[in-house]
Amino acid sequence: MRFRPCIDIHNGKVKQIVGSSLTDAGAKENFVSDKGAADFAALYKEHGLAGGHIILLNHKDSEYYEATRREAISALCAYKEGMQIGGGVTDENGADYLDAGASHVIVTSFVFKDGKINETNLERLVRAVGKEHIVLDLSCKKVEGQYHIVTDRWQKVTDTVVCEKTLNELSDSCDEFLVHAADVEGKQSGIDEDLARLLGAWQGIPITYAGGIRSLEDIRLLNEAGDGRLDYTIGSALDLFGGNLKFEEVIRAQTKV
Repeated sequence: MRFRPCIDIHNGKVKQIVGSSLTDAGAKENFVSDKGAADFAALYKEHGLAGGHIILLNHKDSEYYEATRREAISALCAYKEGMQIGGGVTDENGADYLDAGASHVIVTSFVFKDGKINETNLERLVRAVGKEHIVLDLSCKKVEGQYHIVTDRWQKVTDTVVCEKTLNELSDSCDEFLVHAADVEGKQSGIDEDLARLLGAWQGIPITYAGGIRSLEDIRLLNEAGDGRLDYTIGSALDLFGGNLKFEEVIRAQTKV
């Protein structure tokens, strides 16, 4: 169980937002940093925190997309091979991010089209960058008792359910999973224990859980619910992003849970 740090970038700034609020018009912001993405990446490198993720929150058609992309590239350059990157990744640009210093590319919408897994796009992605460089983002919301993968900045609910069958099938085409609990993401309301138990019961490739962690107790609960198998990331609750949970305490907690 490892802490995986994050850098979320929106309109060219490092931010923390309420995930489900993100639209073309904007988002509900929890925090906006006056530091650049490269500063955060350098800090993570200093502490040896590998495997964190950088997320571009602007759509490629946004007027802010290039500013957001420049910030992301600066972070990759500051921590070569130390971070993953996602947000608009396809088979056409994935290799560019690896060349810029990403260890993995994180993909959702390109693989899940029209509510289903697009096998053709997934195969194209594997050919372009190799499964060892792919993280599939299975961020999800609970719908009628089941967790459905959400795409397009968590606004579109797909037909694909997060379950043992889905995890088994998709793990043949990627190196890791990243799972945001979209119902609690950015709300500092505690973890989604049901989702953590579901993910922790599956014994396969690494999974990073994101969503709702607000305290060291939540980290302990995640460790218990996830049977010690889940890595985790923390956003708005972390003091780096204006929260009360101290960065140094989170690092130390890795060895205690």
